[in-house]
Amino acid sequence: MAPPNGAVAGVAGDGAPAATANGDARVGPHPGFISSSNQYSAEIKLRRMLKDNGCDPAREDTYRLQGVQLIDNVREHLQLPVRTFDTACTYFHKFRLNFRDSEYNYQDAALASLFVACKVEDTIKKSKDILAAAYNVKNPDKPVAPDDKIFESPGKVIIGLERLILETIGFDFRTRYPQKLLVKVVRSILGKSATGSRAFFATAYAMCIDLYKTFVPVKRTTLSMVMAVVELTARATRAADNSARGTGSQTDLVDRVRRFAARRRQHDRDAVVETMLDLLDLYVQHHKATKVGALFDLNTFIDIKIRLNKDLDATASPRYLFHCSRCEVADPNHLTPIAPGASPTATAAPAAWPPDASIRRTARGQDGTMRFVFDPEAADKEQAKAGEFFKDEYEEYEVEVEETVAPPPPYERDGAVGRGGGYRGSYRDRGDYRRGGGPYGGYRGDGRHHRGRGRYH
Repeated sequence: MAPPNGAVAGVAGDGAPAATANGDARVGPHPGFISSSNQYSAEIKLRRMLKDNGCDPAREDTYRLQGVQLIDNVREHLQLPVRTFDTACTYFHKFRLNFRDSEYNYQDAALASLFVACKVEDTIKKSKDILAAAYNVKNPDKPVAPDDKIFESPGKVIIGLERLILETIGFDFRTRYPQKLLVKVVRSILGKSATGSRAFFATAYAMCIDLYKTFVPVKRTTLSMVMAVVELTARATRAADNSARGTGSQTDLVDRVRRFAARRRQHDRDAVVETMLDLLDLYVQHHKATKVGALFDLNTFIDIKIRLNKDLDATASPRYLFHCSRCEVADPNHLTPIAPGASPTATAAPAAWPPDASIRRTARGQDGTMRFVFDPEAADKEQAKAGEFFKDEYEEYEVEVEETVAPPPPYERDGAVGRGGGYRGSYRDRGDYRRGGGPYGGYRGDGRHHRGRGRYH
């Protein structure tokens, strides 16, 4: 039995060392890791994850837009519901935030995300069906059946990426569907039979599709996304119809949207403005790669963006919520993947409870077992309880030790001076006071025996 805390460790009677203050050292398996799903992430966290992965910003936008467009094209070809599209895009964004672009092909990741979303939303499709649909969309002149042999190898890749996607989302299949709430909000604001309500809803619905080409679905709630889409649609419609219909009805529409938003306290105004600015960045930078971009002029989005930025400056509100400038300029923490043939002992982690309970699962051969916990509070309690058994306790002692001073060299001893000692320097080195005290002295003799020290001496 181990002595109580505070007892001094000594030596037992048989010569064996006694137990330490916190018991004998226990050797066991690695405690493992806990992963809790995170439904929402701030903009600064998304940027840090992309920076840690070494992602190129220019290629990141291209891969993101092309991947979402591929999911949308295959979804329309297979006639899948829009909720499957929403789920697939959410999984695609989360997967790309956790893995480098060099570790996978963005097209394979997009199709694998759609494959997982089909299972989650009960619109089950085989992997070969999705691959065949993607091939037929790209090559409409040469359609291929799903049972063709060319899809055997890509099908295995899709199934392999499925496991990584499930680990990335933490087996948390909750997603958000803004289109369902958009119907109710537009009906509450405009009514069922209002003039122009169908055109307004068609524009807002297309904007919801464009919304998934940004990282907004992993940052904002459903109501925040819907209110941002409705207000931005009203602003764009008012700006486009200013010259044709006048400003009366469209200005009234924007006011009605604001009054409706004021009665709903389930969302934050800053979050809505950030979502609208994210959409405007998409429409300004990638005008032709969106559905709504073809409906309005580019100057319309630029003018709306300028007005929103002026409103932010007037209220001194930040562009992004929870922004940290110090975290943005910090050096990236590059992830070093472990080769499959590497020795596990060379990269073994110490037997201590990991400090971060929400560590990312990247399937890079890490030690321990990854467990997925849906309740973050339960994960924190488990971490605190189990962490007590992996603490290293130390006792500090201050010991005074007398050190023997080494004898001085021979030329510094007392007896060495009487025997002549060593070289002690000339009068110039000693600075003789009779010779001026300087390094060369100032004494020139008594006059008669003085010898010149001039140039020709």
